[in-house]
Amino acid sequence: MLSVHIQKKLPHFFLDVSFQVDNEIVVLFGPSGAGKTTILNSIAGLTNPDSGTIALNERFFFSRETKRLPVQKRHIGYVFQDYALFPHMTVEKNIMYGSRSKDKQTTPGHLQQLIDVLGIGHLLSKYPRHISGGERQRVALARALATEPEVLLLDEPFSALDAATRVRCQEELMSLHTMWNIPVILVTHDLQEADKLGDRIIFLEEGKICEDTKSRHFT
Repeated sequence: MLSVHIQKKLPHFFLDVSFQVDNEIVVLFGPSGAGKTTILNSIAGLTNPDSGTIALNERFFFSRETKRLPVQKRHIGYVFQDYALFPHMTVEKNIMYGSRSKDKQTTPGHLQQLIDVLGIGHLLSKYPRHISGGERQRVALARALATEPEVLLLDEPFSALDAATRVRCQEELMSLHTMWNIPVILVTHDLQEADKLGDRIIFLEEGKICEDTKSRHFT
């Protein structure tokens, strides 16, 4: 269980949210500038709340009473909106970069399974600039999961994709979540996507939760 309570003063409003995420996909939905990415960055350790607590199964990432847990010790996978792949590394080296395996010369079993599920085996020797947007998205997802994360964060991962590729990547995400069964937080501006992927949808406006509800595919 991921427990999140974040308070942080932002330029135009005060962010104050509290929610919990079990082994499910929770969507953060709201207009641009509502605080969604700040929430993800706070969970990942890329920014610090002013106050609050962030904990996974009672292991504290952030609290006023305990020392802030460094980013690398949080075991969080993060897929950024622009994918943030290393342009000077091949697809294979990008994926292996985050792997916990000490042997970087062989592909661990869980990574080979990811590569097979995502259908990117033929891309391993290529560089990010030589592959399509949909392929870069799948590589970014594989790299995030290569760390064997305990939480997965996704910030508008499908926004730049064409409709057909987006649907395929959505299906792959749901398949991977079934395999990994970890808390996933997804930011999207697409309500249809939120309904399709989310077990729950948290609606945000100016740093506050307006509604926390099950998605319509459960109704």
